[in-house]
Amino acid sequence: MKILVTGGAGFIGSGVCRHLVSDLGHHVLNVDKMTYAATEGSTAMLQGSPSYRFRRLDICDRDAMQQLMSAEDIDGVIHLAAESHVDRSIDGPGAFIETNVIGTFSLLQAARAYYDGLPATRKERFRFHHVSTDEVFGELPLDGGLFTEATAYAPSSPYSASKAASDHLVMAWHKTYGLPVVLSNCSNNYGPYQFPEKLIPLMILNGLEGKSLPVYGRGANVRDWLHVEDHARALALVFSRGRLGQSYNIGGRNERTNLAVVEVIADLLDQEAPLKTGPRRKLITFVGDRPGHDLRYAIDARKIENELGWKAKYDFDTGLRNTIAWFMNNSEWWQPLRAARYAGERLGKAGS
Repeated sequence: MKILVTGGAGFIGSGVCRHLVSDLGHHVLNVDKMTYAATEGSTAMLQGSPSYRFRRLDICDRDAMQQLMSAEDIDGVIHLAAESHVDRSIDGPGAFIETNVIGTFSLLQAARAYYDGLPATRKERFRFHHVSTDEVFGELPLDGGLFTEATAYAPSSPYSASKAASDHLVMAWHKTYGLPVVLSNCSNNYGPYQFPEKLIPLMILNGLEGKSLPVYGRGANVRDWLHVEDHARALALVFSRGRLGQSYNIGGRNERTNLAVVEVIADLLDQEAPLKTGPRRKLITFVGDRPGHDLRYAIDARKIENELGWKAKYDFDTGLRNTIAWFMNNSEWWQPLRAARYAGERLGKAGS
C-alpha cells in the first residue's frame, strides 16, 4: 500500500515508518513539519529506499495535503503528527491547539475531499488511522481499574485536552461524512530514538553524565510502559485490519511507579558504567509536582489482543535494557539534540 504517515520523523512515527517499509514492504510517504522533536536521523536507514519518501509539510496546510494525497495516489493515512509533551503544553498551550486540533481538522478535511473523489474500488481500500493517547481518559486510582475503549474522556492537561478534541473530530467525521477511520489510544512509549527530554531517555543520559535525576513529587505516579516497536506493530494491525469506526487501546501491561523506573535505570547504568562517585540512586532528587499530574494510567488491551491477535513482545525489564544499550551505543544520534536543543536542566516527561 501507499501510506501517508504524518509526524514520521518523530519518535513513534519514525518507528512506524521503519516497520511499514522494512518489515511489511509498504510504500511510505513521510510528511513532517520538522519541529524540535523531529529528527532526520530516526529514518536515516530508510533513505535511498524506493519505498520511502519524505516531504516537509505542515498538516495545517489543507490544500497542500489534499494535493499531495492526489498526486501520490495514497491508499491510507496514519496520523501521528502532534505536539506531545505535557510540560510544554502547560507552558505554551497554543501550539497544542494549533497542531493537535486545527491540524487534525485540516487533515480530516483534506482526506475527506480526497476520499470523496476516489472510485468505488479505491474507497474500499482507503483508511484514516488517528493515533492518540491514554491521557485523554484522565486518571485512575492506585488501587485498581483499567482504561477500556468505553472509558469516558476526562483530560487533565492542555495536551490531553487537545488530543481528546482531535479524537472526537475523527469520530465525528466518520459518523457525519462517512470517512473510513480507525482510532487508537496508547500508553507511555519508550525505546530507541526517543527525544531526550522524555522521562526514560532523560534519566539514561543524565545518569550517564552523573547529573541529577529529577522526579516529580514523591515519584508515586504509575504508568503503563509500551515499547515503541510493539506499538508500531500494533498500529500497522489497527490500520490494516481494525474495524472502521472503532477505537483500540494499546498497552504493554508494564505498570511501574515513576520512582521505580528511575531507580531501575540507575541500577542498570551502575552495572554497565559505574560512576566513581558511587551509586546513581544518590542522584535522585524530588522536585515540586507538575500541575494536573494524573495519578495513574493503565490500559486494558484485550480488544486488540482478541480481535487482531496483537501481543506485546517486550516485557519492561528486557525493553529497558535494550533501550539503555541503544542510547549508550548511539551517542551520535542524541548528542547533537542534547547539545543544540536541550541542555538537560528542564524536567522531562515525569511518566505522563
